[in-house]
Parts: sequence; structure tokens; C-alpha cells
Amino acid sequence: MGMPRPSRVWDAMLRGNERFVSGDPEHPRQDVERRENIAGGQAPLAAIFGCSDSRLAAEIIFDLGLGDAFVVRNAGQVMSDSVLGSLEYAVAVLHVPLILVLGHDECGAVRAAIDSQADDAVPLPPHISRLIQPIVPAVHRVTRTPLDQAVDTSTVDAGEVGREHLRDTVAELLESSELISAAVAEGSLAIVGANYRLQEGRVVPDIVVGQAVPASE
Repeated sequence: MGMPRPSRVWDAMLRGNERFVSGDPEHPRQDVERRENIAGGQAPLAAIFGCSDSRLAAEIIFDLGLGDAFVVRNAGQVMSDSVLGSLEYAVAVLHVPLILVLGHDECGAVRAAIDSQADDAVPLPPHISRLIQPIVPAVHRVTRTPLDQAVDTSTVDAGEVGREHLRDTVAELLESSELISAAVAEGSLAIVGANYRLQEGRVVPDIVVGQAVPASE
């Protein structure tokens, strides 16, 4: 029996998110028996690369259990060598059929990237500054401002910057990993970029690469 198709995994995750949104989660595969059964190995359904924001708990918002998701997180879901290596491990060794890149509204890293482009911006600590640099191009595209010019941060649509950054992250993932792009090309892997709405609890797909939806849709 092979791994589930990407479309089946994504459908199951969306159904789990609907249970979470409606306040009727099942909390599956979280008991002692499940813990003991997977102690010797893992076979996650999907890899989730999301923001570290404490309100974005991946297994909870998709109503998943132990061993269901291989989760990679950092502030602002910014691509790095460690993230790329972790996701390649999920694809090459764990054979996940789906990578979900998950952003959200009211993201602190996105806000920091926007504020850093103001004319009177206070310099950020160096590690934070380096972390948010990949988000900065999205700020300038949304505001139609050249990269070497300051931005009027009071008029920036942070939600749109977040969505642009999400698309950039998916594109960078495909461009940076021959392994992952090849898996998408052969149909064994799909990538979904989605945004999580904090107030509503709903995950909203924004970009899909590969066979992540049934052919009949």
C-alpha cells in the first residue's frame, strides 16, 4: 500500500480544519496506544512549514494527532538552509505527499519587515534583521516602491504583504530544491501555500503547485 495521494491528504486536512473551526474537533490519534505504536518510526501525512506564532499550532488547527505532521517553524515562515534540509528530509526519507507552507494574518515578522522600511525606522537587532530580509521585497512590491527607497508604512496592507511573501516562499522552495521540484513534476508531491485567519480559525489556500486537489474539481 503506497502513500496517499496529495489530494487525499489535503482534503483530510481541510476536513480537520473545518472541525476545528466549528468547535467540534475529534482530537484523533492522541492516546497512549498511538504514542506506543509510533515510537519505533514515523510516517507523517504531510510536512507543514509555518510561522512560529504561538497562535498557529499546526496539529490543533487541522485536528491532527501524534505522528500525522512533520512540522517546521520559524518566525515569518522564512526559507533557510535548515528549513530546506528539513523539508527535503520529509520528502526523500519520510515520503510525505504534501508540503503546506502556512502563513497567517497579523504576523509579527511581516509587520517588522514593513516597519523596517520606514524612513525613520529604528535598526533591528542583527539576527532579527537578517530573518526578515526575505520579506522586504514583498513590502516594496505591494507598495510599488523601489528597494532603495523608504516606504510610507502607514498605508501598507500587511495582509497583502503576507500573501506576497507566502508566494515568494513557495517559489523559493521550488527554485532552491531540485529534489522537491522533481517530486512535484513527477506527481508524488504537491505544495500548498495557505493563510490562517486567526479570528476565524480557518485555513484559506492561496497557491497550489501540483496535484493537491482532486481531478474532478
